[in-house]
Amino acid sequence: MSNKTLPTGTRDEFGTIAMVKDQVIQTIQQNFKHRGFKKIITPLLEYRDVFQSLAPQAYQPYQFIDEHGDTLVLRPDMTLPVARMMSATGIDTPIKWYYSGDVFRVKKRMSGSYNQITQAGMEIIGYRSLKAEWECLVAASEISQKLGIADMTLELSHAKFVPNVLAALPISEPMADNLVQALYDKDLTQYQTLLEPLANDPFYPFLKDWPWLFGDFDAVLDQLTQLPKIATLESIIADLRATKAFISQRFPNVTVTLDLCVQPPQTYYTGMVFHAYSQDATSYLFSGGRYDKLLTNFQQTAQPAVGLAFDIDAIVAQRHLPKAPQETLIYFEADQWAHAEALQARTPNSNLCLADSFKQAQQIAQQQNAQLINLAER
Repeated sequence: MSNKTLPTGTRDEFGTIAMVKDQVIQTIQQNFKHRGFKKIITPLLEYRDVFQSLAPQAYQPYQFIDEHGDTLVLRPDMTLPVARMMSATGIDTPIKWYYSGDVFRVKKRMSGSYNQITQAGMEIIGYRSLKAEWECLVAASEISQKLGIADMTLELSHAKFVPNVLAALPISEPMADNLVQALYDKDLTQYQTLLEPLANDPFYPFLKDWPWLFGDFDAVLDQLTQLPKIATLESIIADLRATKAFISQRFPNVTVTLDLCVQPPQTYYTGMVFHAYSQDATSYLFSGGRYDKLLTNFQQTAQPAVGLAFDIDAIVAQRHLPKAPQETLIYFEADQWAHAEALQARTPNSNLCLADSFKQAQQIAQQQNAQLINLAER
């Protein structure tokens, strides 16, 4: 049976929406280029093994079998192809990349979400310093301002906070797995049940409040006074505190929040994680973080890396779409081509009408509600 409709979750884009989307991408890329990032383009098709480190419940890819029997996928992620390219080419680090393109993730039917997502983002590879996180956040905050996003909230978290707390508890690995799953799922009944054997542990006062450690940055930090002193956790908290102070100083209109009980977006994250959203957005405006073990999926040598990606569709969805201006059509005879192009160059929002006759040009102008210039009568 022939099916010539669009696949579920994909879309055509044209007219004003396509124009605005292109403008948003250009604004983002111009900022990256200005800050010294280099353009990278990776293919839409990759081998499935490139994405083996992705959490399958989050990014289910479209899969194909090629002529050799190998499984290919439409890329569900933009970061791992950059890591694959870095490993294959041996490019010297440090280096800063920027990219844009579509990713494809199979969502549940009737979920209301698109399977096709347009992203534009950056990857900073080779820097361990906290300055790399700050470079990402400064660039993203600048871009948000240029895009007119006035009510941005930046949420900070850390991929190692939860594992470091669990490692300090006197519990078995299976119990730790159950506890963290209940924490991430906000299953408070199960969580409280699992805490009962730890009622006399020094961590218990903190553990009781852990599921609520998100929201106002300073209020969450105040709750950490119940947490026993652990060097690794103190280092994490110090970095988060310094980052909040830095962003608040550079971008005082950005609200910074903290979440210490959230699951990292992917298993390959190793450090600070950030998400940004606004009141009108249906999803995150951008998200990213540090993943220092990313390249170990492709080589033995680890490379520190930080990156983030903008959700272009979420940004476009909250923008006011301008009304398309009235167009001007220029009708001309074949021997007037150069004259017609010269007139188009000095006439705003105009294009050449390629009709065979002036009568046909009039019909087209009426259909498109456009003005019509008849160069032939001149």
